[in-house]
Amino acid sequence: MPTDIIMPQMGESIVEGTITKWLKKPGDKVQRDEPLFEISTDKVDAEIPAPASGVLQEIKVTEGTTVGVNTVVGTIAVDGEAAATKSAAPAAKPAAAAPPKEEKKAAPAPPPMPAPPAAANEEEDEARSSPLVRKIAREHGISLSQIRGTGLGGRITKQDIQQFIDNQGSHPAHVETASQAVPPKRSEAESHAAPAAPRPAAPAPYPGDLVPMTNMRRLIAKHMIESRRTSAHVHCMYEVDFTRIVNLRSKLKTAFEQRHGVRLTFMPFFVRAAIIALQQWPIINASIDGDNIRYHRNINVGIAVALDWGLIVPVLKNAGDLNFLGLQRGITDLGERARTKKLKPEDVEGSTFTITNPGQFGAVFGLPIINQPNSAIMGVGGITKQPLVITDKDGNDSIAIRSVVHLTLGYDHRLIDGAVADQFMAQVKKNLEQWNEDVG
Repeated sequence: MPTDIIMPQMGESIVEGTITKWLKKPGDKVQRDEPLFEISTDKVDAEIPAPASGVLQEIKVTEGTTVGVNTVVGTIAVDGEAAATKSAAPAAKPAAAAPPKEEKKAAPAPPPMPAPPAAANEEEDEARSSPLVRKIAREHGISLSQIRGTGLGGRITKQDIQQFIDNQGSHPAHVETASQAVPPKRSEAESHAAPAAPRPAAPAPYPGDLVPMTNMRRLIAKHMIESRRTSAHVHCMYEVDFTRIVNLRSKLKTAFEQRHGVRLTFMPFFVRAAIIALQQWPIINASIDGDNIRYHRNINVGIAVALDWGLIVPVLKNAGDLNFLGLQRGITDLGERARTKKLKPEDVEGSTFTITNPGQFGAVFGLPIINQPNSAIMGVGGITKQPLVITDKDGNDSIAIRSVVHLTLGYDHRLIDGAVADQFMAQVKKNLEQWNEDVG
């Protein structure tokens, strides 16, 4: 009997999920626990592993379809069944022999076609790839028209171009057909399986196109509007002399990575500075519960992670109990699992305060929307060198080049008064400018 592939329940409150992408086609071999398909729920996007080893026999639920948990979405043929599936392929060929005749009739047209598409589709290739992908393509002398994108709407991801580069050395003869064909060794499996799970390559969207939102984008839109309607948003901004920490990180980052096996980033400095201030101003870590104020026992810091397909806020639980190394390891782990779709529903629940970092893309500062049901969110701007007036202990002023960062606090004025928000941010500023904690 084939093994059923089930839509999993990703948390107690999850009742359904949307299949966003199948990572295998019918006829493909799969290994147990190998990523098989991607789903999106109202909590997380995740890769779902195969429940058994064998051959993907059938896809019952197509991409973009939302189904309830425990629904059978496909089947895997195991052991002897997998062999039977392959042996049945030749018998299926005669039935599928009609389409090739039509292709032969159209055969005279293809010869003059190869050259024009490269030029005609140049803008499309640019539109369906990121600046990083285009940079990699230029460095390796690769035309994006040669690559079949597996991202949403046929978008070419970093993984697609990297796989193309890796395969170029071992399969140079197939470079020109990579954008439209599967390696010959899998043609038999795909020829008998194609009718069960067609995967048309969606064209990249152009100005004027009407494209449906992804599940994640719909949820982001819903949550942002709800937050605006719920909280009385006010923002304040503080300029911070970040020179001490920039110099400290520059001095310690190599030894830190060698000693602990994790990169030293700036984020744990911001998180730790905020935690110290939250412990002194617990109202910033509180939330409104009806006509009551709920003061949370723990400080659970949500850290926004920008993804190619949206934004997610995994939560560093009990952050107030972690030392600096624990913060860095936790932040790195959450970020990596967010980007590889390995987060669980509990990883994005229970935040009491949020930090977002628009500065990583060059923004001087941001005015973020509060992550409900939090009452505040801190935005971290870009770190830049600027001339600042420095006053020494004798009161003498001078101008020096310093590393500067702008921090903003978005807060719910229903709960937090402006004076309290300013005192909190003044403490964060002091914690950073006078940093004296052991980094490890």
